[in-house]
Amino acid sequence: MKKLIIGLCALGFFACNNKEKLPAIAPDVITEKTPNDTDDPAIWVNPQDASKSIVFGTDKDTNGGIYAFNLDGKIIQDKCILNVKRPNNVDLRYGFAINDSTKTDIIVFTEREKQQIRVYSVPSMKPLDNGGIPVFADDENNEFRYPMGVSLYKSPKDDAMYAIVGRKAGPLEGYLYQYKLTADSLGVVTGEVVRKFGSFSGKKEIEAIAVDDELGFVYYSDEMTGVKKYYAEPSKGNEQVGLFGQQDFTEDIEGIAIATKPNGKGYVIVSDQQQGQFNIYKRSDNTFVKAVNLSTVETDGCDVVTVPLNKTFTQGLFAAMNDDASFYFFDYKKLGLE
Repeated sequence: MKKLIIGLCALGFFACNNKEKLPAIAPDVITEKTPNDTDDPAIWVNPQDASKSIVFGTDKDTNGGIYAFNLDGKIIQDKCILNVKRPNNVDLRYGFAINDSTKTDIIVFTEREKQQIRVYSVPSMKPLDNGGIPVFADDENNEFRYPMGVSLYKSPKDDAMYAIVGRKAGPLEGYLYQYKLTADSLGVVTGEVVRKFGSFSGKKEIEAIAVDDELGFVYYSDEMTGVKKYYAEPSKGNEQVGLFGQQDFTEDIEGIAIATKPNGKGYVIVSDQQQGQFNIYKRSDNTFVKAVNLSTVETDGCDVVTVPLNKTFTQGLFAAMNDDASFYFFDYKKLGLE
């Protein structure tokens, strides 16, 4: 059997890189636990007082929710969204136009069992979507209608807001749908499909999605293949423009966070789930930089900001899901990046 496994590894059937575990870096904060199963965080930086920023995280189950944490990891009860039917992933953007004179920051999350996405204002936590926006509704295969991953894209060209949504299972082409989010005269947000794109290997699934608004790229993890890269602007077409990380992961390729720095510098950080580490790539050309062990176990989602928040997070905050129903928070400087 051992000889057979070695042979299959050589042929590329398994990711048999036998990587040794790197020394673990301890978190600065471990959040309070959620009732079920944490999955994905999104960090909101409070523009009036960064020390009062909020980390939103999904709690993934039929009686799930979006939990809000302060920078000490304590749950902020009045900012939580409860009784959500299996929320999976969550993302956040600033300055969504409700009308010509009103803008609000928003979070968007998938509600898998209802086959929809939800849109809420931040920090008021008011629903904006009249109960939800259906996704993948035109797919004749009902099994292809259950959303998982979501990332927002705010176009630098015209400030249009988009939600890019992935699913639990899907076709080999057009696995992701991109919805343009707009508010009507009553302030109700709806979503219009503007394109269907994204190839799928047919192995495992696609969940993690992240968008680099400034550089105009969307990344997603084809879990057993690599990190795939497309243009985020719909008018630029559906051609894949990049693929990386094929040989860098033990098994599942999971959560993606984009650490932005001035002049297009920064990093794309991706969870190597079964290895318990994160692989880091240059934002500019996606070349591999290094791996770090942040002591999390089986991390799905992660998020990062690179601005000072308080005395603990002096250079920014990296947040990652841990499999004990918590999130780990790290000062960005602990990643050892410029």
